[in-house]
Amino acid sequence: MLSSRPVVSRRASTLLIALAAASPWALAQNAAKPGAAAAAAPLAWPTKPLKIIVGFPAGSSPDLTARTFSEPLSKALGQPVIVENKVGAGGNIAADAVAKARDDHTIGLMINGNMTIAKLLNPAVPYDPLKDLAPLSLIGTSPLILTAPVIQPGVPANSSARDFFVAARNGGDKWSYGTPGVGTVGHIGTELLKSRSNINPVHVPYPGYPQVATAMLGGQLQMALLPPALAQAQVRAGKLRAIGVTSSGRSPLAPDVPSLVEAGISNFNLEIWNAFAAPSTLPKPIQAKLAALISEIARSEEVRGKLFQQGWQTVGSSPEGLANRVKADTNLLGGVIAMRGIKAE
Repeated sequence: MLSSRPVVSRRASTLLIALAAASPWALAQNAAKPGAAAAAAPLAWPTKPLKIIVGFPAGSSPDLTARTFSEPLSKALGQPVIVENKVGAGGNIAADAVAKARDDHTIGLMINGNMTIAKLLNPAVPYDPLKDLAPLSLIGTSPLILTAPVIQPGVPANSSARDFFVAARNGGDKWSYGTPGVGTVGHIGTELLKSRSNINPVHVPYPGYPQVATAMLGGQLQMALLPPALAQAQVRAGKLRAIGVTSSGRSPLAPDVPSLVEAGISNFNLEIWNAFAAPSTLPKPIQAKLAALISEIARSEEVRGKLFQQGWQTVGSSPEGLANRVKADTNLLGGVIAMRGIKAE
């Protein structure tokens, strides 16, 4: 007599066992999808080391952030996490490598421009930030600090921030400001400041922020937007003065420095940030798992402390939170690019 029980193949039995052992999170991701059994493969992920691609050299701020996450992420995943530096084009070479990765084990640590305005500045950029990169988590934000020489012609000693802007307006295009290059947040942010404050200093690009600070100390520049750590070191040494932070209010990273809004520059809010992103082709369950882990790690007390020392106010957002920030900054900075006709060199 034939049994009425269904015959289950060895392969199907193995798959059912894998599904039964899967986490509730993974089952929830797949239960409502057609062919849930076929989607079980990502549940075994990761099957090899995870690679974090960084577009800047070892010891740089993005590199330090990536390495801060590598050890706790490795422990959470049970696989090594390797940081690989692909330097060049302001991080866009690395971003393109992430966008094109198809091994399901590659993500990237990005800065603002790589995920927002890269293609607006240069249509030849080979990836589309909005289509080819999947947001995972916004890690940290930081304002820049408008910084100036302690003593400069036309600016009274011990003058207020409002007095500084009066002097800047009077200086017109005889004043100049420095940045790490065309299309950087320092450049676009200062052009935004020019439009909001009716000042007109001339842009002078340098290889990096340290060279900008050195040029100010030498009297070649009258102003610049600098990262808090660099600006405050020079301010504490009495070599430069801080005019205001670019965030909408005072920042925990520079609590004694007033915001530019306090100086009379209305509706001004500009920050640099870093974030983790994945190729948009990475399976959604893996994206969700990585996003949850990275966000949790970012908000841990130990990592928050390390990021603060690196000059970041920790966020640890959801993918949706990062996507919203990408959209907002693309609109803000893209508007300045269009208004000022900025193009990458």
